[in-house]
Amino acid sequence: MNKQTKQNYFLSQPHQPFFILGVANAIIIMLLFALAYKGVLSLTVDNTFFHVYTLIFLLFTNVFTGFLFTTFPRFNQTEVIDKAYYTKIFYANAIGSLLFLIGAVFNLYLLIAAMLIIFVAQIFIVKKLQTIFLAGRAPDKTDSFWILTAQYFGIGGHLLFLIAVAFQLPAIIPTAVNITFYLYLIFLAFSVGQRMIPFFSHSWAEKNPNFIKITFVLFIFKSIFASAGFAVGEIVVDIILASYMLKEFLRWDLHPFHSPSILWVLHLSLFWLPAAFALSAVSLTAELVFNTSFYFLNIHLLAIGFLTTVLIGFGTRVTLGHAGMPPHADRFATAIFLFIQLVVLLRTLFSLNIAFGWGANFLFDISFTAWLLLFIIWAGRYGKILIFGKST
Repeated sequence: MNKQTKQNYFLSQPHQPFFILGVANAIIIMLLFALAYKGVLSLTVDNTFFHVYTLIFLLFTNVFTGFLFTTFPRFNQTEVIDKAYYTKIFYANAIGSLLFLIGAVFNLYLLIAAMLIIFVAQIFIVKKLQTIFLAGRAPDKTDSFWILTAQYFGIGGHLLFLIAVAFQLPAIIPTAVNITFYLYLIFLAFSVGQRMIPFFSHSWAEKNPNFIKITFVLFIFKSIFASAGFAVGEIVVDIILASYMLKEFLRWDLHPFHSPSILWVLHLSLFWLPAAFALSAVSLTAELVFNTSFYFLNIHLLAIGFLTTVLIGFGTRVTLGHAGMPPHADRFATAIFLFIQLVVLLRTLFSLNIAFGWGANFLFDISFTAWLLLFIIWAGRYGKILIFGKST
């Protein structure tokens, strides 16, 4: 009986297969991108498109789907998601991921077919979340509304990506990137974080009902200005977002310096938001003044500093808690949390190298290797728990 239980454990809860798929993709897609960037491998699509699309839909979407399929029913006080439903989506995403990676190397049409599979799977993800939201008995579903709103922007951005590749319309890719990045990924993670992190931290500060609404509007302007290449508008929005978010987060009285590691990593991810937007304003201003490029530094500060930190933080907590283990970060886990910040620093140095012409292009090799190590080490530590459960 124990052997049978072990065999079935991997699919017993929705976060487990999606976390494993996301982490495996994080390693493979970065390795392929690095090989393509260095000219060792030729892809059937633009390298930047491959980098952006795979990170959004093969990594972050899978991880956040696993998290939401586990927690969204609790948010809304409904029954858990049926195993048959989430396993079908997992298999579709796994097949789509595999076909996309093969297509990226060998055949464009196979890649487009894979995108269509992943897109349809995403529709069914959002359909289930919508059903849970409408059927939920929770007295306050405001946070769920914003989480769902982000998901619909994800579908819209994904559709633009699909159209751009299928009909060879590269001009719409920047719009697809900005909608999907700011209004889907960042806003989704922000919506979840602003609900869960104060709760985990036992912060009793009264929530500002306008905070998430104003942030959403500012994200819309950020997306529009970024798509239009209106740097001055972006800088203004970045400054407003940085100051507004910092003021609100400080009001929450989180005490990150007096919290255990499993909590302060989440606090750190929150404060990466105002820090990233402030540094974005600085880098965009420097680009205008020095007529140079910081090589997407502002996007990477959010993608690694905020998104990856919150992903690893929540992922570690959920993995331990839902395996019946104390949600406690030991020294090894704490070292992983700190290592994420090293990855941010290394990627920042690579952007500075591009901007100021240092000629230190080896920083690319170091930064992408650090990314690979981050996910390999995390998977080595928590992969067995996700697949087999806690050891007895």
